Amino acid sequence: MLSTSSRLPEILKNHREALLKEWISLQLAAIGRRTNAATEQSLKTDSSDFLTYFADAAKADGFTNLQGEKWNALRDFLNNLSSSRAKEGFTPTETASFIFSLKQPLFMRFRAEIGDPNALTEEIWNTTLVLDTLGLFTTEAFQRTREETISRQQQELLELSTPVVRLWENVLALPLIGTLDSGRTQVVMQNLLEAIVATRSDIAIIDITGVPTVDTLVAQHLLKTVAAARLMGADCIISGIRPQIAQTIIHLGVDLSEVTTKATMADAFQVALSRAGMTITRSDLRPTK
Repeated sequence: MLSTSSRLPEILKNHREALLKEWISLQLAAIGRRTNAATEQSLKTDSSDFLTYFADAAKADGFTNLQGEKWNALRDFLNNLSSSRAKEGFTPTETASFIFSLKQPLFMRFRAEIGDPNALTEEIWNTTLVLDTLGLFTTEAFQRTREETISRQQQELLELSTPVVRLWENVLALPLIGTLDSGRTQVVMQNLLEAIVATRSDIAIIDITGVPTVDTLVAQHLLKTVAAARLMGADCIISGIRPQIAQTIIHLGVDLSEVTTKATMADAFQVALSRAGMTITRSDLRPTK
């Protein structure tokens, strides 16, 4: 890192406005067609704040330890900047260039202010290390936010894709669509058990018509869900057993003998009503004109 004799704090102070103007121009050029009045104003505010935190940290800490306490304000600023840019749809390159684009105007000031070639080389090299470290920190913070956002969206999609529907008194239905993996099985199980408790239902229909393939793992997940429902006092019926799925289950040797299975949800619903002691009859009464 830079030594305590670095000229950077001095240059940041004496050439702040010129550095800020040139730096913002480079950032706007990098963003290109996405630039609008709001974006430009945001860039100006962020850039100005960064230079303030950067100069304060460099001056107070002697520019020797970027993990020191004096750099906390700058690191917090970069964390917030990366998080907001990730949510606004900026790319990792655009976010990282916020730091890296400062090099060009800064190094131009070095060349103008430092006449000794050796001192100039050392200053540029050490400042490059500092800015690269800050750029890497910014990119990592950006990536963390993206991963957290993706994880949250996946969880929300899982919850939305596993609705529990009350078909009749004491009869629930859980239509499954898509692949059933371990993570989704946990959501399925939790939603079903919560619905059983909330509605005090005795029968749950798990419909797998929308599940593209059933292998040993999927069958095991289904059996776990059935077993959990039974522990809560509810019996399960699996519907949507197509010919291909039936052949696959037999080929895999999966034992579903203790679980009632039906080809369609309508058949399963009829069984559920029968177990509940109810029937559906067709009325012969027709509305009069």
